[in-house]
Amino acid sequence: MYEPIRTKSVHSTMAGPTSDFPHRSREEELDIQLAGHLAALLAVTDELRALAPSADLDTAAERLAEQATRLRGGGAPARASLPAASSNLDDLHRRAHAVAGRALLVAASRADTAAAILAAERMDAHAAALEPRELATH
Repeated sequence: MYEPIRTKSVHSTMAGPTSDFPHRSREEELDIQLAGHLAALLAVTDELRALAPSADLDTAAERLAEQATRLRGGGAPARASLPAASSNLDDLHRRAHAVAGRALLVAASRADTAAAILAAERMDAHAAALEPRELATH
């Protein structure tokens, strides 16, 4: 009823048996993903530092930058210099908590203990920063 396909797939003929583009391993992909999450967390941390400076945030920013640099093979992450115009401390803490959670998941699947501990600590810190305000509004 149906005529069989007589030509090769476009995908197989284009790529051929040996492709010219590099393939990354799962570990390399996880490194890239984790570095991205840590860089995003660093950006939110820098915004929080600009709005409400603290020694805890300064230390966290240094540790996040170290881990992101390590995962990128020496490439330093971009840093936020000024907070967003409509930045709200609670919103920033919520965003940081969510990004730290994503970083924790990737770090756990990658078995990167240092990054996982750092992400978990940041989740706890941002949850604690929200706790008094969250309870006051309920």
